[in-house]
Amino acid sequence: MLQEKLKNHYIILASASPRRQKFFSELGIDFDIQLKPVKEEYPERLRHFEITDYLAQLKSLPFKEDLKDKDILVTSDTIVWHKDKALGKPRDKEEAFQILTSLSNTTHEVITSVCFTTKTTQKTVSAVTKVTFKELTSDEINYYIDNYKPFDKAGAYGIQEWIGYIAVTKIEGSHYNVIGLPVHLVYQTLLELVN
Repeated sequence: MLQEKLKNHYIILASASPRRQKFFSELGIDFDIQLKPVKEEYPERLRHFEITDYLAQLKSLPFKEDLKDKDILVTSDTIVWHKDKALGKPRDKEEAFQILTSLSNTTHEVITSVCFTTKTTQKTVSAVTKVTFKELTSDEINYYIDNYKPFDKAGAYGIQEWIGYIAVTKIEGSHYNVIGLPVHLVYQTLLELVN
């Protein structure tokens, strides 16, 4: 259905994430993957979804000059927000262990912003999902890090992996948002852009 409405448009997904690419495929969208490097830094004054909005928009900048009339560029960013600070991707095993220990037996928020850029307009949407973890043992955390190496994931975990099965006791909001994309918002926003 969406594919029919987008048939005159060229969708560019600027994401190396296999999870985001899979979501686009399963929505039935024809898209091209294009990657351009961006230094993912943001002003310290930003809080909560302001961070992901800023970074999603930042990722669109290298493409701006190249966009043609029927192009729609999609960029996005995800963080885990916990105890009033942003948790990004862990640099190493030690940092991954610290992050997962801090998430143990608490509730955190997963925030994803998605930015849609055309030659003339830009729209950014965001979703927040609350995730509650049980109390994790050191053995469980080490097992997960050693076997799944979650160094490419915000908050040092993927909910679709082993740790999601054993740790998550409650979710409020979009499950897909935690995997990396609020698919319902992507669908809705693309429909609005082409209608």
